[in-house]
Amino acid sequence: MSQARLTPGVVPGRLTPDQLAANFVDVAPPLTDHEARVAADRCYFCHDAPCITACPTSIDIPLFIRQIGTGTPDAAAMTIFHANILGGMCARVCPTEQLCEGACVRMDAEGQPVEIGALQRYATDGLMAQGTHPFRRAAPTGKRVAVVGAGPAGLACAHRLAAKGHDVVIFEARPKPGGLNEYGIASYKAVDGFAQAEVEWLMGIGGIELRHDQAIGRDITLPALQAEYDAVFLGMGLGGVNALRAEGEDRQHVTDAVSFIRDLRQADDLGTLPVGRDVVVIGGGMTAVDAAVQARLLGAENVAIVYRRDQDRMGASRHEQDHATASGVRIICNAAPVAVHGNGAVAEVEFAYTRAEPDGLVLTEDRFRLKADQVFRAIGQRLEGAPEGLDLAGGKILVTGPGRTTLDGVWAGGDCASGGDDLTVTAVAEGRDAAEDIDARLTGRPVEIPG
Repeated sequence: MSQARLTPGVVPGRLTPDQLAANFVDVAPPLTDHEARVAADRCYFCHDAPCITACPTSIDIPLFIRQIGTGTPDAAAMTIFHANILGGMCARVCPTEQLCEGACVRMDAEGQPVEIGALQRYATDGLMAQGTHPFRRAAPTGKRVAVVGAGPAGLACAHRLAAKGHDVVIFEARPKPGGLNEYGIASYKAVDGFAQAEVEWLMGIGGIELRHDQAIGRDITLPALQAEYDAVFLGMGLGGVNALRAEGEDRQHVTDAVSFIRDLRQADDLGTLPVGRDVVVIGGGMTAVDAAVQARLLGAENVAIVYRRDQDRMGASRHEQDHATASGVRIICNAAPVAVHGNGAVAEVEFAYTRAEPDGLVLTEDRFRLKADQVFRAIGQRLEGAPEGLDLAGGKILVTGPGRTTLDGVWAGGDCASGGDDLTVTAVAEGRDAAEDIDARLTGRPVEIPG
């Protein structure tokens, strides 16, 4: 990584434009035709393929790899899209080492799985680049469905409903659709505006209207949607960010990692983004890793992730942890923040080492401090403004089966709903399955879900 300007404080322009461009290139460049054929040849095409079971959307992975290997990548893309309409983004952001590739029999035998994620990207990118949408709508049903949130769950739900002939209106609170695909992942994972290009391609099926700046509880209400539409799907994600609950966390330059990633994703000029010289990220999930790595890529000299439990309990996969350390990020485990020190702005963060006991984590008297001029909170998000009348579980909307809430005619999925794991691919599966259940309720047709 390029040498940064060692200016103290939180300042923009630590790196030159050329240095920034080099740092934020595609972290996993696409396969060439030859590389894809070679990678496909490694698949055993298992009959009871564990990779399918490990995929939340149950893509027929051996089939699409065989289709690539036999020179029909467009057919492979259709196999993927029938199960996962956001297969292009999932190929980029899924923790494949924990899902399909982690279950690959070659992983057990050789420690090197088939490159399922890269092959999925090869197929889906190729078909999407042709510029036409490959799905056709069924005959109109006359039914109208409201979808709240244009994130992965809402988009997957809307597309499946539109394909079945329903008219869909998506209500999105932000200026752009995409949810966390647009606002919440590292820039180097989805370069060249892919998130917006994917949404535009998905909308090509027709029958979907997208309304921006429409937040539930502010601009729209659930009772009004229930009165106007035949069904409602809630996929608005999580809007709140958990607090550190540490003394002094209101000091200047202590912010949430989600906002930092959002601002970086939306910036036209990365050189205008201020970043500290000494950055501390508190948390252990993907958001923590994305914030820490990108702080380094913007020119921060020292970046540390501090997590309160053992490293094997981190939400970020081992692959992502290794990527962080290879980028120069230090990972400190079994420590929790107790105070943020500084005169107005943060200067140090005080931590206590933790100890796991039967009743939970205990803060020990063993303390240490880390120098910091910028601190990012990455300790999870929470649901804000849940519509009245919905039962909650664990702070999220309670759902049963394919996204059914406790209100008749209202479904939910993605991060705002109970039972998920905060993955894009899981949100897609939940939106798709809820759409099938909604269609079955509205028309009496049987559900069509892979797996």
